[in-house]
Amino acid sequence: MLKLLRRWWKYLTARLSGKFEESADPKTQLEQAIAEANDQHRRLTEQAANVIAHQKQTQMRLDRAQQDLDKATASARQALLLTDEATQKGDSPKALEYQQAAESFANRLIALEREVEGLRQMLLDATQAADQAKSAVGQNALALQKKLSERQKLLSQLDQAKMQEQMNKAMAQLSATVGEDVPTFDEIRDKIETRVARAEGMADLTSTSVESRMVEVEQAQMNAEAQARLSELRTQLGLPGPVGAEQAAAGAPASAASPTGETPEPTGEAPGGGTSSG
Repeated sequence: MLKLLRRWWKYLTARLSGKFEESADPKTQLEQAIAEANDQHRRLTEQAANVIAHQKQTQMRLDRAQQDLDKATASARQALLLTDEATQKGDSPKALEYQQAAESFANRLIALEREVEGLRQMLLDATQAADQAKSAVGQNALALQKKLSERQKLLSQLDQAKMQEQMNKAMAQLSATVGEDVPTFDEIRDKIETRVARAEGMADLTSTSVESRMVEVEQAQMNAEAQARLSELRTQLGLPGPVGAEQAAAGAPASAASPTGETPEPTGEAPGGGTSSG
């Protein structure tokens, strides 16, 4: 049961994390990452400052210990000189006192030498740690500067991505259903093309039907009668026929001419249909 609860908890956590990542604003996440990088650099700088401060404090302790060592050395030497001087003068009690003082300075000298040696080793280690801290801060500063430089580039890419997504969404809406009562662009185009094709089909049927042929025949008959009437009127008026008609008549048999080949004389009727007055 406990194992099942753990698996369910891990699944729920992963699911919520995935939904959060999908809904989170990349710009806000980028700003959070930059802020975290700044905080990390600040903490690293503070730690490096503490390490450097320890190195400087060790240096100051070593300097003081070295000064105490120099003083103890000088005091021990002075005590030995006074001991020797008192011995030469035959002042044994004073020589003994100076001798005891010289021994005390010697003991202090030994302790200070050990302290100085230890402080020197501590200073060496602290110096190495300070150098490493400075290097770490410098490298982190460069990394932070690089992130800050890339920040504007990432924001620009994010804006371009948002614009492209909006364009893709707009293009998708042209072929997607906007609502239940609104047809799509493709459906409207198909409907218009269907009506155009149907109208052209009806026109083709109308142009090839029997009624249209009958109308064409009647129209041709009327045109032929009109041409015959015009020809008759030209003959009465003594006018030549149309140029096209003369060329067509040149290749046809002269059925309208007399058997002798002479031109028929006029009938004496006036153009209006009446007789001539002589």
